[in-house]
Amino acid sequence: MSVTERDEAAAAPLSWDGRRLRILDQTLLPFEERVITLTGADDTAAAIRRLSVRGAPLIGVAAAYGLAMEVAERPSPDALRDGWARLRDARPTAANLGRAVDRVRDAALAASPDGLAGAARTEAEAIHAEENEASARMGAHGAELLRGARRLLTHCNTGALAAGGRGTAMGVIAALADRGPVHVLVDETRPLLQGARLTVWELRRAGIEHELVADGAAAALIARGEVDAVVVGCDRVAANGDVGNKVGTYALALAARAGGVPLVVAGPTSSIDATLDSGAGIPIEERDAEEVRRAGGGLVTLEGTPCRNPAFDVTPAELVTALVTERGVVQPVDRAGVAALLAS
Repeated sequence: MSVTERDEAAAAPLSWDGRRLRILDQTLLPFEERVITLTGADDTAAAIRRLSVRGAPLIGVAAAYGLAMEVAERPSPDALRDGWARLRDARPTAANLGRAVDRVRDAALAASPDGLAGAARTEAEAIHAEENEASARMGAHGAELLRGARRLLTHCNTGALAAGGRGTAMGVIAALADRGPVHVLVDETRPLLQGARLTVWELRRAGIEHELVADGAAAALIARGEVDAVVVGCDRVAANGDVGNKVGTYALALAARAGGVPLVVAGPTSSIDATLDSGAGIPIEERDAEEVRRAGGGLVTLEGTPCRNPAFDVTPAELVTALVTERGVVQPVDRAGVAALLAS
């Protein structure tokens, strides 16, 4: 892995030159733009674990390229399987990561020995292109669904730093902004402040009006009638429509239901895991307690204070107003709707 400073005004979150993968190190945003060059499975998995690259669709793309680079360096079935195992275990909750590396592995194994590396690269590039296209379609579907909504609340980060194109929920917000002015309330998203650090950074660059709010303030703002819709992304969606997403989403869903405000979830079909009957089967990543003790970078409690740090929660399907994907909108969100979407 190599690191270079970037002076350009807009470093790409992820770029591929056919041989190496370059990512914008998200742990340093919004104050520093630094690009990391990745070369194989090990450094790509490490970048995913430490959140240098994050967001369910984008870690799928990164992992696909990580496996392709590993096979290019060591073109053998054994290297392919070893790299696949290391990348698949990098983070457990997002469905996209496992699906992406499975696709690259299967495509490579189906090729001739001489074509193994080329097949892996081609499949990774196809996954990247599909996620970019999915973002554009999601944005259009979501903007049509929420036409007229101008005051939005969002959680975590769901833009280009998290997905292809303009993102998932952020892609919907951007498509709405194309139609007219919008105002976005951005949850800080503790403990790692993805909203404060990343979503605000993206909204400012896009010229979209926004305000940052403490996570705990969101429910009261919804109750006061200051929000037309809550728009969030997703990391994994079960067959019955239950949604695994950044921790805090469930609380927003409860507040939205109480306030009579729609909760719209945006995500590509690569985030849907039809092998899971319900959200009870979604693995919830428990991250290092130090992230809670040092939320925002500095110690915020007594050293050694016991902490819990679940990175995700599960929102029951009945609290989700609509699921927006590149294939269309599921509404109501239930088992039949998800199955029909996947069959389309």
